[in-house]
Amino acid sequence: MMSEIRHPGKPVSTEEVRSLFLRKGLDEIPKILTLQDRNPHSPTYGCFDRNFWHYKIIDFPSGMSQELVWPLALAWMIDAPGNPYYAKESVRDWVIAGMRYACHSSHSDGSCDDYYRFEKASGAAAFSLLAMLESFRILESKDRQLIEFFTRRADWLSKHMESGKLANHQALIALCLQLAGDLVGSDRFEEAKKDRLDTVLSWQSREGWFSEYQGFDPGYHTLTITCLSWLHRINPGFAGLETALSRAIDLAVEFIHPDGTCGGEYGSRNTNNYFSAGFEIAGSWKPESLYANDRYARAVLDGLTPCFSDDHILGHHAWNDLLTCLHFNSERDYHAPVRQTRVWLPEAGVLIDRRDGYELYTSLNKGGVFKLFREGKLLMADTGISARVSQRGWELTAVTHLAGGCRTEIDEDSLSVSGSMGMAKQKQMNTFNLIVLRMFMCTFGRFFPNLVRKLLQALLITGKNDAGLSFNRKFDRISGGWKVRDEISADDWEKVSSIGLGCDQTSIYVVMSRTFHAGNLFRFVDLSPSLKGLSSGEKLVHERILQ
Repeated sequence: MMSEIRHPGKPVSTEEVRSLFLRKGLDEIPKILTLQDRNPHSPTYGCFDRNFWHYKIIDFPSGMSQELVWPLALAWMIDAPGNPYYAKESVRDWVIAGMRYACHSSHSDGSCDDYYRFEKASGAAAFSLLAMLESFRILESKDRQLIEFFTRRADWLSKHMESGKLANHQALIALCLQLAGDLVGSDRFEEAKKDRLDTVLSWQSREGWFSEYQGFDPGYHTLTITCLSWLHRINPGFAGLETALSRAIDLAVEFIHPDGTCGGEYGSRNTNNYFSAGFEIAGSWKPESLYANDRYARAVLDGLTPCFSDDHILGHHAWNDLLTCLHFNSERDYHAPVRQTRVWLPEAGVLIDRRDGYELYTSLNKGGVFKLFREGKLLMADTGISARVSQRGWELTAVTHLAGGCRTEIDEDSLSVSGSMGMAKQKQMNTFNLIVLRMFMCTFGRFFPNLVRKLLQALLITGKNDAGLSFNRKFDRISGGWKVRDEISADDWEKVSSIGLGCDQTSIYVVMSRTFHAGNLFRFVDLSPSLKGLSSGEKLVHERILQ
C-alpha cells in the first residue's frame, strides 16, 4: 500500500505532495501578473501579451495569452497557508479584466489568433475558453456580455475542424462544449461534444495512446487524460470513455521515468509535458493512477522538472498545478502498479526495457532516439546523429530523428533501426516572408485559415525530405549495461562539413518542446574529426559502452 513517497533522506507525506503542486503553481503568479496590463485606464487593460501592450513589438495580441486568467482565479480561490493572492479583490478585478479583454479582442465569430493574423487558431480558442469558463464559475460572475461571448466561441469551436490529428485538442474542445452547455443550461452543444469525444476515442491506438500528428507523445497524452478525466467525472456514463481512459492511464504509468520525469524527445512531439490534474481526478475511481503523481513529486523535489516559464506556455502548467492541488486525494492507499519488464508498442515504434537496474526508453520510428537510466538516475539522453550537409548550394542539417523508411529488428538482448536521414525543420521567418504572410492573410488567406495552417504544418512539422545519408543504430545488452553502435553512410562525404550527436537535437516545430531540463546537460559530441579520410562507400562508425 502507498501512503507516502520514499525520497532519499526522508519519507514525504501526502500533504507535502499537495504543497509541492500548490507552490509550483503559485510561484508562476508574479510572472503572470507581470505579463498582464493591470492599468484600468489603459486601452489594453487585461491583456496578458506583454509583447503587444508593453513592448509594442507586435501588432496584435495572442488569444492564447488570455488563458492566464485561470491560474489567477485559482490562486484567488485557494485558501492555503502562504498564498498571498487568496480572496484579494485586486486579483479578482484582474481576472475579470482578462476575460473582458479576450471578448473585445476576438473576431466577431468568437475565434482568435495566436501566431499570425486571421489564423483563427482552435488551440488558442479552446485553451482560453476553458480558462475563462472556469474562472467565470470560480468568481460566480453574472456578466451577460461574457456569457454571450463564451457561447459565441463555443459555437465556433463546435463547427470548426482544424487540420492535423491532435487528440489533445479534440478532448479539450469536447470539455469546453460540455462546460459551455452547463453554463447556459442548454444541450445546444451536446451533439458536437459527442462527435468530438467519438473522434478522440477513434484516435486511440489499440496500444492505449492517443494520436498526436503522426504518433505517440507521452507528454501530450497526459493532457488528453486530464480533459477526458474531467469529462468522465461530469458524465461517467459516456459510452467507452472509462475503458479508454483506464487504458490510457495504465500506459501513462509505464512512461513515468524512474527519476519521476515523463516524456521527452522519443515522443512524437518531443515534449516533456506532464499534466497531473487528470490523475488526481481519476484517482477517485482508479486509485493506482495516483502513483503517477506521487512519482512525479519526486522529480519536483529533486529539481528535475522542465522549465515551463516561457511566456507562451507557462499558463498550461500553472493552472494544471493549481488544479491538481484543488482535486488532490488525501487518501492515497493503493497498490503500486506492477510495471512490465519490457513494453513494446509496434504501432508507436516505442520500446521500454527494464532490467538489472537499467531502464531504456527509445523510439525506433525516430531512428533510435533514447533515454537510459541507471539505478533511478538519467545516464544518457540521445536524439541521434545530425550532420551539416551541402545540398544545391545550401548548408542544411540532416538528422536521424526524422528518419525515412525505417527498418527495425528486435530480439531479447538487442534492437536495431536503420533508414535514411531526413532534413531538419529549421525554416526561419525573415522580413520578406513575414510581409508576404501578413499581406496574404489580410486578403485571401483570411478566408482559408485552415488551408494555411495545413501548409505550415507540412513545412514545419509533418513533411519529410531525404538528406542523402543513411544510418544504422544498434543497441546490445552487455554485462552491466548497454552498447550503442552508430553507422552512417553518405554518397559523397565531401558534402558533409560536420557531424555529431546530442541530447536535444530535435527540429520539428512544437510549441511545448525544447524546454530546458536536467537531461539537456549532456554535452554535444562532435564526430567531425572522423570525417577525415572517409571516401565514398565507407561508413562513419561510433560506438559507446553505457554503464
